[in-house]
Formats: sequence, structure tokens, C-alpha cells
Amino acid sequence: MKTKTLLTVLLASVVALQTLATTTSNGRGKFFKATDSNISFTGRTLSADDGRVSFDWTGVYLQTRFTGRNIGVVIAETDTAWYNVFIDGKLKDKIFGREPHAVSLAEKLPAGRHELKLQRCTEGQYSRTTVYGLNADALATLTPVARKSRFIEVYGDSYTCGFGVESNRAEDPFLLSTENCNDAYACLVARYFDADYALIAHSGQGIIRDWAAEKTSSPINMLVRHDRIFDDHDTLRYAFDQYHPDLVIINLGTNDFSPVAIPTPDEFTGNYLSLIRSLRSHYGNVPILCVTPHSASTYLLAAMQELGKKVADDHNVYMAEPMTDIIRYGYDFGASWHPNKQGQKKIAMTLIPRISAIMHWPIK
Repeated sequence: MKTKTLLTVLLASVVALQTLATTTSNGRGKFFKATDSNISFTGRTLSADDGRVSFDWTGVYLQTRFTGRNIGVVIAETDTAWYNVFIDGKLKDKIFGREPHAVSLAEKLPAGRHELKLQRCTEGQYSRTTVYGLNADALATLTPVARKSRFIEVYGDSYTCGFGVESNRAEDPFLLSTENCNDAYACLVARYFDADYALIAHSGQGIIRDWAAEKTSSPINMLVRHDRIFDDHDTLRYAFDQYHPDLVIINLGTNDFSPVAIPTPDEFTGNYLSLIRSLRSHYGNVPILCVTPHSASTYLLAAMQELGKKVADDHNVYMAEPMTDIIRYGYDFGASWHPNKQGQKKIAMTLIPRISAIMHWPIK
């Protein structure tokens, strides 16, 4: 797929960013603030009084419908992030940016109404995004995109982030350009069931311990991160009020049981149960699906079995069967031994029947 650098101007001030407009055949364009009621953001975000919207969790997406032939975004990054640009439901481009830009997302479209989706596909540890607004034709109007009737929230790690998914060799080094949550199992599952989604995921972290940490617990882990507005750029608490999921999926554990220091099953399940209790306090009796990662070690398999026993009396917590040996060398691995697109599809295919049974959502 073609990729390109986010173009155009490095602007000197926030005022200029907020007022910049595209020039079209109709004359000077129109600027819509990011907080415009016709623009929606799905995922955890923070809105400012001046119309900015900031976020860093992977998978957060902006949507709107617009009239006219051109659409752009005024956006800034604290470092570097990649985005998928969808026009009328089709992937148009994958783009990246650093400094503040006014970016053309689509030009010379057929006259009429179109739909834009701009999805962050880079995880939060690499950058925080701020969207100032959208540029459109001078006579353009915006209308909102309706929420889907289903919503899935996923707590995970690099597998959920799509780490290395756009590579096809296990030996390839990780590059930011090959990470894409849209090709990972969580987004695949959401699209299959025509659901909106939010991803709370950070590579290298587990429910209690980071990858290769020297102790059996880490000061920052996914239990610590799970109730924050931002993944990695602030510790502001999230009010759990921007959406209410119909289903929560938890796919954690690989990093907890990586080499060097191995937590006990009680340590692991203790944090896992704390996460479930927190989700219950915010979402009520939402169904929760606990996934055993495809790469689960003997230690993790034992810990997940113990977790299953401890949640047995909660009839709305479900365990997914282990995905034994489904990701194969030479076919299913991308960069740094993470699942590539085919491997991610296999993971999604193992979860879809279980989700269908839990949620009574039909199989296509």
C-alpha cells in the first residue's frame, strides 16, 4: 500500500492551526473544530475548551459525513504516529505525521456526500495526537455518523496493538510503520460483528509484569493503566463515560510470564481479578471474555486455569479455549515474532464462535 508523509505547513501558533482552511475551486474552505457535534471520536479522548481533542490509545477513530469533494485534518503529534484514512468505507491511505500540520486526506472526490474515518494505528507510547479540526470545501456541511448497535472494548498488549503485523518475517526488526491495530484480531472481530470498539493496549505489558522485568511485578502494568484517559502521556483518570461496551475482552498474560521472573498464579490472578472488579464497578454485569494468548507458556496456562476456577461463580465471565499451535513459523509471523496479518486472522477466527455463543450474535 502507498504510504506518504503528512503534508503541508508547519504552523507557528495554535490560532493558525485552528483557522487554517483548504483552498478549493469554490474559494477559501471551511474549518470545523474537532469538538463539532457532527464529528465523533470513538475511544478515550480529552476535549479542550478551544475545540481541540487529544488522545493516544491505539485504535481511536474520528468519523463524520461531509458534502463536497475535499476533506482535510489539522493535527499535531508529540512525536510520530500513523493513521489509516478511510473514505466511504474503503481504506484510502496510511499516513504519518510529527509536527503540527494541515493535511489533505482526500481530494477531487465525486460531488455529493461522503464518509470519513481517520483511525490511529500506532500505540500510545510513541506519541500523543491532538486534532484541532477538519478542513472542507467552502460550502461543505457535516453530519454525524451513527453509533453502531454493538460495542466491544479490548484490554491487551502487543498482539492487540498489531505490533509488526505488516511484516512477513519473524526475524524482521520492529518498525513503527509495520504496526497497525486495524489488522489485528480485535479490529477484525469488531468488523466481523459490525461493532464499534475501543482498544486499551500497550506492547510489552502484562496484568502485573512487563516483558523481561527482573521482578515478578512492575510498577506500571495494565492494571495501573486501565483507568487512564491516556496510555502514556498523562495519569488523568478516565470516567468510563464515553461509551458503554456490550462485551469486554481481556487478552493479557504473555508478558507476565516472559523469562527472568515468573509471578505465582495467585499474583497473576490477583491483578486479573482486580481488573474484572474495576470493570464491573463501571460497566455493571457486562460479559467479560478472558482469552488465553496463543503464545501461552506452561506457567500462563496454569495461571489461566486457576483464574477459571476463581471466576466460576460469576456467570458473566467466560474463558476462551487455548489457541494451541495455531501460529506457525514461515506463514503467520511478522516482525519480532508477532503475528502477521494471516496470524491475526487465525486468532480472530478462534474467538468469533465463542463470542457468538456468549453474545448471541449470529455467524455470517
